[in-house]
Amino acid sequence: MNDSSLSSSRFFLKKSVIKAERTINRRRGTLTSGKVVAEQSFGFWTSLFEPHHYRLIGGVVIHCFPNKPSSVNRSILFQKLTKVREFRNRIYHNEPICFNGNNVDFSDAQNVKDEMYELLNWIDPHLVKYSDDFDSIDSKIKLANSLKSV
Repeated sequence: MNDSSLSSSRFFLKKSVIKAERTINRRRGTLTSGKVVAEQSFGFWTSLFEPHHYRLIGGVVIHCFPNKPSSVNRSILFQKLTKVREFRNRIYHNEPICFNGNNVDFSDAQNVKDEMYELLNWIDPHLVKYSDDFDSIDSKIKLANSLKSV
């Protein structure tokens, strides 16, 4: 995590691991690799697909997506993960996610949902079926669209 190629990211991965360790220690928990992994942010996992991190770890993270089409490479995965992460951050920071100017528009939300389902399918198709049990996004969008026409 000290490789000079990581200076452009200001050693983000190393700082993330140190931060996780401090958090675990503050809780007076036993420091384990599993706890450090569990403490990492979505940004940490997404950053593993950035060229400098990806190269340094030999591209092994792409194996997290065993069902992806052969045409899908690191760059495509990074773009998709970044899109999902940025959308998630907008929600987390209470930013509007359903407007295009002054118009109510759920196309971005729908596109991100589609991206997430595609990524889940590439990890394990059973995750899509599992997620369907909790997913009410389409019904919420349909309800909101019906209200705007009233």
